[in-house]
Amino acid sequence: MTASLGSANRASDASSRHGREPLVIGLVNNMPDAALQTTEQQFSELLRAAGADYDIRLRLFSFPELIRGEIGRAYVAENYEPIDRLWTGELDGLIVTGAEPRTAAMPDEVYWQSLTRLVDWANESATPTVWSCLAAHAAVLHLDGIERRRLGEKISGVFRCDRMGHHPLVSGLPPSWRLPHSRYNTLDSAQLVAAGYEIVSFSDDAGADAFIQQRRALFVFYQGHPEYDAGALFREYRRDVGRFLAGTVESYPEMPRGYFDDETARAFVAFRARAHSQRTRELLDEFPGSDPRQKPAHAWRDVAIRLYANWLSAVVAERQLDTVVATGPGTTARAS
Repeated sequence: MTASLGSANRASDASSRHGREPLVIGLVNNMPDAALQTTEQQFSELLRAAGADYDIRLRLFSFPELIRGEIGRAYVAENYEPIDRLWTGELDGLIVTGAEPRTAAMPDEVYWQSLTRLVDWANESATPTVWSCLAAHAAVLHLDGIERRRLGEKISGVFRCDRMGHHPLVSGLPPSWRLPHSRYNTLDSAQLVAAGYEIVSFSDDAGADAFIQQRRALFVFYQGHPEYDAGALFREYRRDVGRFLAGTVESYPEMPRGYFDDETARAFVAFRARAHSQRTRELLDEFPGSDPRQKPAHAWRDVAIRLYANWLSAVVAERQLDTVVATGPGTTARAS
């Protein structure tokens, strides 16, 4: 499905001001059913805010091998395009989400063949691409053989990230900012640099936040999650606590760092003590912070908008370069 992220009037105005056709962005959304629509909404809203000067058309895809329930399969069938249309279509840019890991080794995941085909396609077609979280780990493994490393405990929270250098992706940002991270694995920064990746933001606590590689087009890799809405880490924490209460995991999850205010954090500490003594599914109904009026602040929104506005600028520049190469200088026809 293709959706416009701007109003008809704004799209017309943008096209008139910039002399551009719609900017077509593909989103390959591989999140599990419970997060599928939320992730779609997060990226849609972020692109709308970051690309206010463009008529952005978002095309939705998902790998068919992903394990989904009946409702998830029906939603994808109704709202997403078959992945085969991606291979034969033309995109100005691409965003690939992570997926819930089900195996210790990524090549054992059921969607591995589709994911590696997508990496190769994005490179061969010179499509500027954002690889998010597990997709970033998979891409660097496929491209350069860099293995992710399992962490002793989950990295979860909002962490300070420092700008490294002056790449256009981080243009207009301050020397440091705070962004969410949520993952069980990480990549070694020294290995990335040795393989030719450029780290553009780094966290002392979470490691490489964003890094890039200029291949046939710009590849951007995020271990963090600038697209997260304000309540994303809370929902993940509640889900993980629910898994502990249900007995599907043995360890109670650590609270996301730098995310909750002191009063809410104290309530979670008290709930953890109750969970260890009253370990039942029903206790999750009393989980603190479920009142939507108490959701944490969206402190990273402005940074996320700037990051994606800068990426969209790179996408547009790439398209203009392709047009000149294909048609010669002084023309405006789109490259085929």
